[in-house]
Amino acid sequence: METRVMLLILGLCLCRCTWANKDDGCSEGEVWSDGKCVAKEECDGSQCGLFGKCHKTNDGYNCICQEGFRNLDSNIREPCEDVDECVVSPSVCGPNGTCKNTQGSYTCTCPAGFMNQDKNTSAPCVDVNECKDEIHTCDSSQTCINTLGSFSCVCRDGYKDADARGDSAILACDDVNECYKHPPDCGPDGICQNTPGSYNCTCPPGFSNRGNITSAPCVDVDECYGNPPSCGPGGICQNTPGSYNCTCRKGFSKSGNSTSAPCVDQSCDEFNIGSSHTQAGGCLESARDKLRQICHGLSTTGEKLLEDLLMEIEEILSSGRCISDCSQVAELFAIMEEAMMLIGPQLIGPKRGESQQGHAACQRTHIGAELAVKRGRTPPTGPVMLSTENASFNTSWEMAAGNGTYPAFSPGFTVVALVSYKSLNTPNSSFQALREKMEEQEGQKEKKVLTELQIVSNVVTACVSNRVTHQLDQNVSLTFKHNQERNESERLRYVCVFWDRDAWSQRGCVSSSTSTHTVCSCNHLSSFAVLMALYNIKHTFELQLITWVGLAVSLACLFVCILTFGLCRPIKGTRTTIHLHLSLCLFLADLIFLCGISRAQKAGCGLVAGLLHYFFLAAFSWMLLEGVQLYRMVVKVFHTNLRPAYMMAAGYGAPLAIVIISAIAYPQGYGTDQHCWLSLERGFIWAFFGPVCIIIFLNAFFFIITLWKLAEKLTSLNPDLSNLQMIKGFTMTAVAQLCVLGGMWMFGCFMFQNVAMVYLFTILNSLQGALIFILHCLMYEPVRGEYAKFLRGIRTRQRRSQTEYSSNPSSNSQQVAKTNQSTSQL
Repeated sequence: METRVMLLILGLCLCRCTWANKDDGCSEGEVWSDGKCVAKEECDGSQCGLFGKCHKTNDGYNCICQEGFRNLDSNIREPCEDVDECVVSPSVCGPNGTCKNTQGSYTCTCPAGFMNQDKNTSAPCVDVNECKDEIHTCDSSQTCINTLGSFSCVCRDGYKDADARGDSAILACDDVNECYKHPPDCGPDGICQNTPGSYNCTCPPGFSNRGNITSAPCVDVDECYGNPPSCGPGGICQNTPGSYNCTCRKGFSKSGNSTSAPCVDQSCDEFNIGSSHTQAGGCLESARDKLRQICHGLSTTGEKLLEDLLMEIEEILSSGRCISDCSQVAELFAIMEEAMMLIGPQLIGPKRGESQQGHAACQRTHIGAELAVKRGRTPPTGPVMLSTENASFNTSWEMAAGNGTYPAFSPGFTVVALVSYKSLNTPNSSFQALREKMEEQEGQKEKKVLTELQIVSNVVTACVSNRVTHQLDQNVSLTFKHNQERNESERLRYVCVFWDRDAWSQRGCVSSSTSTHTVCSCNHLSSFAVLMALYNIKHTFELQLITWVGLAVSLACLFVCILTFGLCRPIKGTRTTIHLHLSLCLFLADLIFLCGISRAQKAGCGLVAGLLHYFFLAAFSWMLLEGVQLYRMVVKVFHTNLRPAYMMAAGYGAPLAIVIISAIAYPQGYGTDQHCWLSLERGFIWAFFGPVCIIIFLNAFFFIITLWKLAEKLTSLNPDLSNLQMIKGFTMTAVAQLCVLGGMWMFGCFMFQNVAMVYLFTILNSLQGALIFILHCLMYEPVRGEYAKFLRGIRTRQRRSQTEYSSNPSSNSQQVAKTNQSTSQL
């Protein structure tokens, strides 16, 4: 079986070989078909294969191959086969590429750091420039350097390798401080300043880098070249290292202490002593002399000039000289304004490198000042506030500089100043015009009349460089603290005023006040203050009626008391003498009060005030004597009565001495604008109120001791009841009298400051005479007995007259004469 299979296979092979030999035997152009050679049919579509195209020729055909293919055995009639470009051209992908054959083509695979040229996969591999394409990892301190297939990072100039390896594996670079070991040349005035990777030469003011290169040396800037600074119409610019000087021509002077200050045509003669416009007539010569020295540009600081000037003004204010009239006060204000404008520029340093703004403040006992100044080629902007003790000034730099160019007085400088006078008492005449205007305004309302004007704040002078300040576009604000806390009321009002030539005026100012502060908003600048205006409410008919009726009743009762204590012999004694003179003093005081208290601004007003002062003090002196007498009656056993000479000296002599001393010390204190009484100015009311308080205190002390001793005697085993009962009665009435009289004058001393005080004083005053009559006459049993005898005698005489008249009518005239005679003897 196996033999048969082998023979069959061998037969088939022989047959194949026979057929093949037969086909090979055909001539060109013939093919074997059906056991014989027949003519071959050209370009039938299969001759050139899948990748070739048959092309007919005269002698047959050719096979044209597609790109990437070629004929077998280089025979143009053979079918097309693939060309292996990687074998044919091994360097087709370049030295760094890897060729990979594909059917009809090839691809070039590039390693890292390379890429196909023009991004064509069959193009050769070329190097990638990571530094140009910015796909590297170098930071800002490093420079990228391209390498074949990669890159490296090298430290830039000004940096160094942080790990000092110096290879392409640098991770970071540290900055090199060029200013440390070998500093570069920045010039003698430059300062080397290290920067990341480099350095700068920092130049001081007046110097700049050569060629405007920040690392170039610093050289001096010639300010006088090109666009020179303004040295004024009389100045010549001279360059100096780092700055410049303004040299003034003859007839010109510096406007400030700086060497670069502009030169202005300004004569210092106007500040000479005794100049023509000095209204004070040489009284303020020391202050004017200080101004003249400042004008001549003394080589000293502005702070020192301010201290020296305030020292001069301090002596003037403390002595009270040179400010006694309105012209001297106006001159003082003018001097301070001129001084502030001269001192202000001295606060700026002489070198351009120093601050272009200055500030100074100085406080003395009677005066204080604060200045602020700015210098520049353009006016400054923004708010500015100055403050001294109890006063502040708010404005803006724009207002201080003014519109247009800087003021000619100090070119390039803007000065703001506030001067505060802590104890400036302006003359009374400075209130007159304001008082008349305010009274005219209040008179139209028919409600109240102005009584008094007084300054209740520091007087301040606010001044700026701007010379046009009489009508400002925007109001300035000044805040004052009151010297005393009082709320505004119908009778009290705070008024913002300014010094207008020689008097106070409220034109252009509005105020807003609390009990402690007043804010003044004004459309101009000058010297300012806050006045307290006191108004006196017009007397009503009811108040006048109470005064008339009350004083009439008081005078009638006091007149009866005088007759009683003077004519009743059974009650004569030391205590009765005291009551007599007490009643007499009060009677005269009330009578003068009723007749002359309203004679204000008329002849004799001061005399009326002086008499009232004297008799009211005398009344209180006799009250003190009564307290002393009671004390002696209780404490002493023998010689308890006071000597008449001593009583007269104490009751009339001591008040007279007080009145004389007061009149000599302040004669203007007797009489006010509204009443003939003691003035409230300068505390003159204490010439009366002080002694009264002392008397009330001493009497209270004597009465307390008296009551204490009286209580001891009442609790003793064998009291003398008759004497103790009498002393007890005397003491109680005296204490009641002291309470009423003392309480009445607690209101009376301030009766012209409040309407309620006026009514209380009037009512208590009307009860004063009646109370003395009740206490010392009606409540005293011996006096009541005398009154009873007097009344019984009158009734007896009346009955006797009636009886005689009825029995003998013709004797009526004689009876009436006898009755009158008897009455007069009592």
